[in-house]
Amino acid sequence: MRALLFDGSTVKFRQFHAEPAWAAASEEALIQVHLAGLCQTDLEIAKGYMGFKGVLGHEFVGTVLKASGAVGSGLVGKRVVGEINCVCGKCDMCARGLSTHCRHRTVLGIQNRDGVFADLALLPIRNLHVVPDNVSNEEAVFTEPLAAAVQILRQVQVDARTRVMILGDGRLGQLVARVIALRKCPLVLVGRHEGKLTLADRAGIRTAQDREVEGRHDQDLVIDCTGRAAGFRRALELVRPRGTIVLKTTVADSAADKTTNLAAVVIDEITILGSRCGPFREALAMLGQKQVDVTPLISRRVKIDGGESLFAGPLGADTLKVLLTFDR
Repeated sequence: MRALLFDGSTVKFRQFHAEPAWAAASEEALIQVHLAGLCQTDLEIAKGYMGFKGVLGHEFVGTVLKASGAVGSGLVGKRVVGEINCVCGKCDMCARGLSTHCRHRTVLGIQNRDGVFADLALLPIRNLHVVPDNVSNEEAVFTEPLAAAVQILRQVQVDARTRVMILGDGRLGQLVARVIALRKCPLVLVGRHEGKLTLADRAGIRTAQDREVEGRHDQDLVIDCTGRAAGFRRALELVRPRGTIVLKTTVADSAADKTTNLAAVVIDEITILGSRCGPFREALAMLGQKQVDVTPLISRRVKIDGGESLFAGPLGADTLKVLLTFDR
């Protein structure tokens, strides 16, 4: 099968990579990947984040080719998306209902499990969600990052009076803005790229250039989607005393910003929340009900054979979501 692999130093395309070893006795499904989304995390892994080696990619939509058992056999032939955390179900975190933090988890294309930048992939059957018929492949491939955006609303109460500022006009920032906008609250998406901000403007989201935003410490909630280590420092300039900062950024060089003074967190009693994976069912429901339009975020499609080029240099200032295609 074709695949994009990271060997610890470079990303390489392989025309004849070994197929995943599916076994009938396993609790996993063999999936044919139709579309896969390039995420900032994939780009950071190629810089050394998580120390991962193997097939990259964790955002996908595909069709189940093989699966065993009563539940698995019912999924064969169905279009699915899949949660990325593969868990043991037995450790203390799983027992507490915190399975996304399983002590023994593997993570699709991120930690000890090959990902979906390949013709075929394996995932536990219990991780899979059937895609509604009225959701296209182009929409479904956004399920994982959209769920990550929805997760914020599970962690923080946002109502019509909550002043929210989102930092970062990239792929995730755009999705987070569209989800938070459903709360009809005072919201501003802050970025540095005119084209990306214009796209958000067209979706009815208020935007601002980062250079024009003063650090007035007046925002109830600041969400960092910058993809830069310095994003946290910027959030501290904007959040009000006893406000909340949600961190969505993961970077390979997490120590790059060594100038942040954490005294402000203590003095202003700031709440800081890390936020990662989210609810797939809610994300799929949003897509099915057309509450969030994700397709304008697609910048281009690249065949898996040309996937190496995505890691060779910057994607371009106004590039948002790039999809990998697997048609022959």
